[in-house]
Amino acid sequence: MANRSKVAVLRTRPETVLEDYTRLLKIAGISEALPKANQTALKINITWHTFYPACSTPPWQLDGVIRGLLAEGFARDRIYACHNRTVVVSARRGEVANNQLPVVESHGLRNVHLYEGEEWTTYQPKGKMLVLPDIFPNGIQIPKRFIGNNVLHLPTMKTHVFTTTTGAMKNAFGGLLHEKRHFTHSVIHETLVDLLTIQKEIHPGIFAVMDGTFAGDGPGPRCMRWHEKNVILASADQVAIDATAAKMMGFDPMKLTYIRLAHEAGLGCGNPSEIEIVGDEDAARENWNFSGAEDTFASRGQKAIYWGPLKPLEKLLLRTVIAPWSYAASILYHDVFWYPAIGHWRVRRALDTGWGRLFESYGPARFPWGLTHTAEKKAS
Repeated sequence: MANRSKVAVLRTRPETVLEDYTRLLKIAGISEALPKANQTALKINITWHTFYPACSTPPWQLDGVIRGLLAEGFARDRIYACHNRTVVVSARRGEVANNQLPVVESHGLRNVHLYEGEEWTTYQPKGKMLVLPDIFPNGIQIPKRFIGNNVLHLPTMKTHVFTTTTGAMKNAFGGLLHEKRHFTHSVIHETLVDLLTIQKEIHPGIFAVMDGTFAGDGPGPRCMRWHEKNVILASADQVAIDATAAKMMGFDPMKLTYIRLAHEAGLGCGNPSEIEIVGDEDAARENWNFSGAEDTFASRGQKAIYWGPLKPLEKLLLRTVIAPWSYAASILYHDVFWYPAIGHWRVRRALDTGWGRLFESYGPARFPWGLTHTAEKKAS
């Protein structure tokens, strides 16, 4: 790469996180990365339609980034929040459960749901594609409004059962592709590289801000063990920020296929030795020793279909009229079994931390069965 990639890393705490985000954006060079004359889409991450630490964009990340953009001179009317949907996660429920909607409304931003009245268009990539044309032979559909708009991704630091880690590159997976994007899971690494190629063609500027206040370890992106890590990251290089986060979590970035492929394609820098760290360099040198080889009952079944003995049945099971069985199975496992039996107790502990109290300052933490965290504690 002609210019050395830069990733900003800062330590933070609940009392200073909003100011820290403003500083983070400045030292990461956001004004140079995103043309202010263009619209800027804040691609919020909603991995689950209930609150779970490290799972989705926390409200202070969204709040801090908006404040930082305004402080850097970005026009409020040229910034908008945006969400996509999946076959198993409701963005409408998620933006409420994760206290994202109050932040968007308090700043007076437009709130765009890409599957509600938004036009999607067939896009023909100019650059080399690895898999997407084969997965979607009738054309790659993307949101029309994204063409010519900046994008600012808002992922969290966490592990993932399919890609080991997930971050900025994976966040585009939840924005650019339509709700059938699970068709690409068997070639997920190549898909993320294709999406970054498309992003570089359609967006005048790309930026990512990653929250590691809570970080997730284990069989992510949902069934994780949360840890308070108190760091935030930002970069205009999507590969570099994912590589830096992966290294901090305890992985060799160049052994993660999606990072290596993107690096080799010249889409960013995945080699930590070639990345300039600004801010708290000692924080970037941490090794959290996270695990990247854990599965849940649900993910073992998915892997059997994508890469295991059920591979010959993949199209039948996941791309025909019988596919809704898999959506139902996912909802039953995650929402009906895992969250009430395991996740809910982890959430209760998280809400008693400083970050949990900050979360509730944006709105009450509500469990799916209707009780707030406060009410449930009193009842118990």
